[in-house]
Amino acid sequence: SLSMKGCPYDNAVAEATFKIIKTEFANQTTFASLAQLTLEFGDYVNWFNKLRIHGTLGYVSPLEFKKLSLKKVV
Repeated sequence: SLSMKGCPYDNAVAEATFKIIKTEFANQTTFASLAQLTLEFGDYVNWFNKLRIHGTLGYVSPLEFKKLSLKKVV
């Protein structure tokens, strides 16, 4: 379990994230070495966190969402 005692929601988010990583990244590729896996996983995490379109953000990337939010403040 990845959650604190009495807080099962942390575990659900972590398990959903692991499922996405397995489905979109790990199951699609065969890696020749640990170095290749490390490099490609770093690229995937960067894409996932900064460039991937998210439905909860109005179907824009997190970077675009942040830019739009900053424009509203100023």
